[in-house]
Amino acid sequence: MQQVVDLQNDEAFKRLGIELLAISPDPVTAWQKEGGALDVTVPMLSDIGNTVWLKYGTPAWMMATNEPGHTFFLVGSDGKIDWVRDYGAMEHGGVMYVKPAEIVSQLKDVLASP
Repeated sequence: MQQVVDLQNDEAFKRLGIELLAISPDPVTAWQKEGGALDVTVPMLSDIGNTVWLKYGTPAWMMATNEPGHTFFLVGSDGKIDWVRDYGAMEHGGVMYVKPAEIVSQLKDVLASP
């Protein structure tokens, strides 16, 4: 959840004009409790049953423990996926937390592409 908090509060991320939506398989009550305690202000979706997770193909990037990592999608205004990155995947370092500056840098590159 700290990843969400840090991104929502990051000034460089805000300047990108990207809307952040957090999605987790955790129940709504867990989201509300932790999100409230951390002052999460972005929309949070509880994906019980992993419907969204499966629709976007994120099982392809599961961690070595067969758990979902932190997958980021940039969805354009046309609804198409412009960028995807799962930092929990071994080929991306197998980490669960990424500094906002790294994410912002990658998103800037994508947004600058024709």
